[in-house]
Amino acid sequence: MEKKKKHVLWEIFISTLYLSAFTFGGGYVIVTLMKKKFVDDFHWIDEKEMLDLIAIAQSAPGAIAVNGAIVVGYKLAKIPGILLAIVGTIIPPFVIISLISFFYEVFKTNVLINLLLTGMQAGVGAVIAAVVFDMGKSIVKERETQLIVIMILAFIANYYLQVSVVAIVLICGLLGLGETLVKRRKA
Repeated sequence: MEKKKKHVLWEIFISTLYLSAFTFGGGYVIVTLMKKKFVDDFHWIDEKEMLDLIAIAQSAPGAIAVNGAIVVGYKLAKIPGILLAIVGTIIPPFVIISLISFFYEVFKTNVLINLLLTGMQAGVGAVIAAVVFDMGKSIVKERETQLIVIMILAFIANYYLQVSVVAIVLICGLLGLGETLVKRRKA
């Protein structure tokens, strides 16, 4: 049993290190890679848990990548899983930012680096669109009218009415809490 636990801890560390090292563009970009790794490849969590993970990661203070890794690490291996997930997630950006800051003067005027970063922005936009489509598709598949209405209203509130994402997440969290309390009372 101890050997299996060490293997899971190693997988948590390597997975979060890999995801963090090859994710450019911020927290939302990592969501697609986390889904592929944790849901599709390892089957550590299912798609519904992935949606919950994103909600928790987004509503908690800090980076989505770290918060998401914490949730998965805790689910799989409690406190040691959290610690290894955090370390695996923060090593790559720490190393990359340290190197960039060391060579900042050279990078900021380099035309090739600027073109590379511009190209990466387009890729980041495509990845975020894929995440939205993928997660929205799973909500529509469940055919729960309430979730579909909430998703549409959240989009309208943010995109057209410029309501803060934080406010939307808090409101949706309160709606979920209310629904849970009502279901418990009925049971």
